[in-house]
Amino acid sequence: MKTVMGIINLQEDNSLIRELTDRRSVESVPFAGRYRLIDFTLSSMVNSGIQNVGIMLPDEPRSVLDHLRSGKDWDLARRHDGLFYLPAPQQEGLNRKGDLKNFYHNLDFFEHGTQKYVLLTSGSFVYNIDFNEMLRFHQNTNADITMIYHTASEETVGRNVVLETAENGLVTDISEKPAVYDGSKVAMSIYLMEKRVFVEMVRYTYEHGGQDLLMDGIIRRVGEYNIFACEHDGYVAHVDSTAAYYRSNMDVLHPKIWEELFMGDRSIYTKVKDEVPVQYKETADVRNSLIANGCIIRGEVENSILFRGVKVGKGVKIKNSIIMQKCDIQDGTLIENVICDKNVVITKEKWLKGAQNYPLIVTKNVVI
Repeated sequence: MKTVMGIINLQEDNSLIRELTDRRSVESVPFAGRYRLIDFTLSSMVNSGIQNVGIMLPDEPRSVLDHLRSGKDWDLARRHDGLFYLPAPQQEGLNRKGDLKNFYHNLDFFEHGTQKYVLLTSGSFVYNIDFNEMLRFHQNTNADITMIYHTASEETVGRNVVLETAENGLVTDISEKPAVYDGSKVAMSIYLMEKRVFVEMVRYTYEHGGQDLLMDGIIRRVGEYNIFACEHDGYVAHVDSTAAYYRSNMDVLHPKIWEELFMGDRSIYTKVKDEVPVQYKETADVRNSLIANGCIIRGEVENSILFRGVKVGKGVKIKNSIIMQKCDIQDGTLIENVICDKNVVITKEKWLKGAQNYPLIVTKNVVI
């Protein structure tokens, strides 16, 4: 995979997860106790042998830059190649929307790279993929563009790209739909192509008024390319809404999914923080939960995820909830189906309960 340049596009629609992305991008939202969403795509690239990775920054990049830094935790702090940040361009007179302008204004990065292929991904998916298999499939089919899809197991809403394919993987139809159903082939925002194809696509589409790489560069020009798709049959979650974020976090509490994502040969890397171990006091009762380092537990925690440095007081009952870093849940509090963002304080004897599929969200730094 040294012949492949990885690109993670962080220009995404966050309108359905706005409560958690007020001052951060979707890809830097905390996940599964100690990770950020971008860790899954970035780790999959590194584990596949990709050594040159460009991060297409969002309009508010601070949280991403703080998390990734030099790329050292992913072994990307290198003298040659490594991790590169590709900033969003200043607003133009035309004030174009979409991600295409970002690719166009960073074309020199692609053209000066020594790699033959470009692997373009999104950072809002949860998966653990070996991209070497995708490269072999791409070369064997002689495709112009290769995509990866998963077969939907339930109805979902959002920006879904649905494929129809022949038996050999040739894409016969591609369209964007607001909802998909059980059995649909849903693209995972992963595209592999030769660099010359990518550069031509970006330059031609942008200079002819296009705004969105997927819609204007691929879907509307689908007849001009030989597009194939291969299936990923492992776990996939697209975190494009608050409901999807909650559901995918609860998914990792299942041992089978946890083992697939984190316990195989391909590790998921993240920013290292040295914290003391969890302190379970005499009154603690924890069942089927993920508890990160630095937590102090005096109450009950069931089927929940607690991030680093959370304090749980005596008599507290936490169930089916996600509690992010440095939250303080004080004595006698009941929390069920709740997402608490960072640095939230729930004072004594409070009861907070959300719906099973639509959790109550407490935004960052709030005191209740």
